[in-house]
Amino acid sequence: MATNPFEDPEGRYVVLANDEGQHSLWPVGIQRPAGWTLVRDEGTKQECAEYIEANWTDLRPRSAVAAMGG
Repeated sequence: MATNPFEDPEGRYVVLANDEGQHSLWPVGIQRPAGWTLVRDEGTKQECAEYIEANWTDLRPRSAVAAMGG
């Protein structure tokens, strides 16, 4: 059993995103940090990681993209 909930391969996770469009794999049951919203409901670590891979394709923060002209 993993002692770190962020590293538990058998744990349940959600995907959060912030205003900059950055995504985070987040363990269910741990309070979400301020400024982050739910973008994918609960699933396995693999399911949530696949969601992030498919949906967060530009790793630059939105503000950096805007500053570079888009």
